[in-house]
Amino acid sequence: MFRNRLTKVFRHVSKLAGRQSVSCYRVYDHDLPEFPFCIELYGDKVYLAEYRRRHGMTEEEHEAWLESCLPVISEVLGMPDDAIYWRQRQRKAGRQGQYEKLASEQEFFVVQEAGLSFKVNLIDYLDTGLFLDHRITRGMVRSESKDKKVLNLFCYTGSFSVYAAAGGATQVDSVDLSKTYLQWAEDNMKLNHSLADKTTCNFIHADVKQWLDEAPAGYYDLVIMDPPTFSNSKRMKDFLDIQRDHAELLNKTLHAMRPGGILYFSTNFRKFQLETEKITAASIKDITNATTPFDFQGKLFRWCYKIIK
Repeated sequence: MFRNRLTKVFRHVSKLAGRQSVSCYRVYDHDLPEFPFCIELYGDKVYLAEYRRRHGMTEEEHEAWLESCLPVISEVLGMPDDAIYWRQRQRKAGRQGQYEKLASEQEFFVVQEAGLSFKVNLIDYLDTGLFLDHRITRGMVRSESKDKKVLNLFCYTGSFSVYAAAGGATQVDSVDLSKTYLQWAEDNMKLNHSLADKTTCNFIHADVKQWLDEAPAGYYDLVIMDPPTFSNSKRMKDFLDIQRDHAELLNKTLHAMRPGGILYFSTNFRKFQLETEKITAASIKDITNATTPFDFQGKLFRWCYKIIK
């Protein structure tokens, strides 16, 4: 059953990926309840994550079950066993687990997306460092960054920042509370060194909520904000709850933007409700469907908005 399903979905998405010259994409995401895997391709590597569940098996039985699945994945995807990197994870609402480190060993690979280079880690972190579901949104940012001052809030590993620089931004400011991910973002920019040479790139270690209080008014032309659903880091002055705080965050961000500026805002909180009446914007457009890539059709639980000041 698993072999048949994986063969069917891989045949479909691999054709679409080939047509679009995409080498990093999701193949399978819990398509069958009995096989709760997330399977993604990163060039010539396979990222395999098993969602935690109450499977009723002993540790030995579970290990045997998993070992019976791995050859199927290897065969169908045409990848050797040593190209499969396995992690066990919990399905969480939002991305609050993205900073959780899972192992002591570090191993990075460089992958390509739209002619740009990015470091990914398939071993140490809960997430790989490149959110594949925002592939289209990154392209939109690239197409709108020419001669713009760009701000990337909750920047994570800076993929949006790299795309902005590739689009010809004059300045890209990346803000995050994690020094680890800011360094990763800087490394990604350096991988595309020709971009950094032409763009002023600043990597700012700060709590976004506090940093926005000091941000210059009317300064930025284009902003990306993709925050966690919830965060209570000890380094923060106050905890973040995106449903509670999003209107305040968006208004502070809009204050730092010039009239006509574009703000891309997204959240993975499934029950999210945008409080439109509290947001001082010229227009707000739901672009969730327009920014959903082929490999996430019908399986993506996030919201994305294009907000104009």
